Amino acid sequence: MRQVEFGILGPVEVRVDGLLLPVDGAKQRTVLAALLLSGGRVVSDDRLSELLWGRNPPVTMTAQLYTHISRLRKRCAPWLQLARRGPGYAMDPSWARFDWEEFQRLAEQGRGELADGRYADAAERLHTALALWRGPALSDVTGFLEETELPRLEEARISAVEHRIEAELALGRHARSVPELTRLVAEHPLREGLRGQLMTALYRCDRRADALAVYERGRRVLRDELGMDPGAGLRHVHHGVLRGDLPGPAAPEPVRVRLHKAGRAGVPGPEPMAGDIWAGLMPAMLPTDIADLSGRAEQLAVVSDGLRAPGRGGATVLTGAPGTGTSALAVHAAHRCRADFPHGQLYADLREEDGGPKDPLDVLGWFLRALGVGHHDLPAALDERAQLYRSRLAGRRALVVLDNAVEDRQVRPLLVNGDGCRTLITGHSSLASVEGVRLVRLDPLDAAEGRLLLAALAGPGRVAAEPDAADRIVARCDGLPLALRICAARLAAYPQWRLAHLADRLAPAERRLGELSLGSLDVRATLSRCHARLAPTARYAFRMLAYRDGGAAFTARQAAVELRWPEGRAEDVLESISEVRLLDIIADGDQLRYRYRPLVWLFAREQRGRGPGPQSPPGGGTG
Repeated sequence: MRQVEFGILGPVEVRVDGLLLPVDGAKQRTVLAALLLSGGRVVSDDRLSELLWGRNPPVTMTAQLYTHISRLRKRCAPWLQLARRGPGYAMDPSWARFDWEEFQRLAEQGRGELADGRYADAAERLHTALALWRGPALSDVTGFLEETELPRLEEARISAVEHRIEAELALGRHARSVPELTRLVAEHPLREGLRGQLMTALYRCDRRADALAVYERGRRVLRDELGMDPGAGLRHVHHGVLRGDLPGPAAPEPVRVRLHKAGRAGVPGPEPMAGDIWAGLMPAMLPTDIADLSGRAEQLAVVSDGLRAPGRGGATVLTGAPGTGTSALAVHAAHRCRADFPHGQLYADLREEDGGPKDPLDVLGWFLRALGVGHHDLPAALDERAQLYRSRLAGRRALVVLDNAVEDRQVRPLLVNGDGCRTLITGHSSLASVEGVRLVRLDPLDAAEGRLLLAALAGPGRVAAEPDAADRIVARCDGLPLALRICAARLAAYPQWRLAHLADRLAPAERRLGELSLGSLDVRATLSRCHARLAPTARYAFRMLAYRDGGAAFTARQAAVELRWPEGRAEDVLESISEVRLLDIIADGDQLRYRYRPLVWLFAREQRGRGPGPQSPPGGGTG
C-alpha cells in the first residue's frame, strides 16, 4: 500500500511514499487544487475554465482543458482517481492524505479541547495543525483560483492561530507569546481578537502602559478606516487593564524544577519534572495480562527468547489472520519479560476504531510524555520527536509493544536503537519491508488446542463431558482464539447451556457471525477492520469471488476468468487481499492457490449486496 499525499497548504504538490511527482505548470496545479477543494463533488468544465482563464476563456478552451486533465493523469497515474462525471470532472481524495482536510480535522479537535478546558492538549493539537502549512497556501496556481479560495483558507489558518494562542495564554505562556502577537497584530490590525490577546499578554508581563498603547492604536485604526469603535470584547480587556483586575491564566503550568532520581535497582532513570504527572514514574503501560492463554506454548517461547536474548536490539513481529490472538500473545509475553526491562514498558494500539492507522506523531507524543518530556517541550515535527524518543531510551533497557500495526510507515519512527531495548509488534500484515525484524506467525488452533482454550474458560468438566460437541464448536469457529473465547465466555455466562446447544446455534451459516459476538468481542467487527484497509478494486474482488464454494481453492487464472480481468491484475489484487490475511495462500506444486477460511467466506458473502455487480468493477472514467 503506497502512501499518497496531496498538498495545497503551500505549493500544490503530490507525493507518493515521500517522493514528489512533477505537476508542471500553474494551470495543471490549478485543476488539481480545484478538484481537491471540491470535496469529491463534480467541478464543471465552465467552472474549471473560469478558474484557469477568468471570464474570457480562449476559443480552444475545451481542447486545452482536456489536455491539462490528460497531462495531469499521465503525471500522477495511477495515484489520481480522477473521472469524467457529466459536464465536468470529479476526484475522490478520501483514500489519500490531504493536508487541508487533515488541518481542518486537527483544528476542530483543538477547538473542542479548548472549549473543554484541556488547554495543553488544545495548544499541542493546534500547533500540529498549523505545522502543516508550508508557506502561503495555493502559492503557485492561477490568480483566479487564488482569489476565490485563498481567503477561506487563510481565515481558517488565522482562526487556528488565535485559538492556539488562547490556549497558551490560559497555560501562562504570555511572555513567549508577546513577540508573535506583536507581529500578528501588525499584519492584521483589524482583528480585535489578536489585539486583545496582545494586551492580555503584555498586562501579565507587568507592561500595563504598553497594553494601553496597543488599545489606543487599535481604536485609531478602527475609527480612521471603518468609522467605528472597538467591540465589546476588546473594550472589556481595556477596562480590565485600566482597573488592574484582568484575570490571570486559567490553568497555569507548574514551575518546573529538574529532579535527579535513581531508577530501579540503582540504574539512573529519566530526569522527571516537578509537577508533571509522570514525574518519578517508570512507564508501565501494558494492558492487563491474559492469564488463560492456551495452545501457544511454542510461539510464546520463541517470542520470550527473542525479547530476552542478549546482543543487538531488534523487533519481533507477531502476525496472523484476524482473530488468531496476536495481541493476546504479545501482551502475555511482555508481562512474562517485564523484569528484564527495568526502565519500563511502553504500549500503544496503532489502529483507530475504523481500522485505519494512528498517526505516529501522536504515539510519539504519548511515549515522550511517559518518558518525562513535558507537553510544552514536545517537538512539533515527526523526525524531531523520533530523535528525542530514541535519545531518551539510549543506554536503557525498555520494552516497546506496538499493537495492531497497520503499515510500515507507522512503525519506523517508533523503532528503538541499542542493545538494551526491544520492540514487539503485532499486525495482520507481515511488515516484511521493515528491516531486521524477526517474524513469528500464528495459525488457527487445532482441535486439541481449541478444546484447551474452551476448558480454560468454560470449565474442563463441561468440555470433558461433551468432547464431540466441543470439537464441533472448535471447527465452526475455524480454530480462531477470538471466536473460541467468545463461545467460552457465553458458556460461562450460561452454565445451564450444554455444549451441544451452542454447537447447534453455530450450525446455520447465515447466523454464525451473529452468534460470534459478545460485548466488545466481535468476529465480524474484526474482519471489517481488515476489509476496510482494502482498496476498492480489492474489495470488489473479495466479495465477487465469494460466489464460489467457500471451501474450494482457486488460482489467479481462475479468478481472472470470473472477474473478467487480465491474469496479472487478478494476481496483484489477490496478493493484496492475502496481505491483510483475508485469503490463505496454498502452495500446490508450481502454482499458488487461494482460499477463504470459512468465517471469512461467510463475511465476504455478506458484502455481496454492498457494491457494484459483477459486470461493474470499480475504475476511473475517461476525459
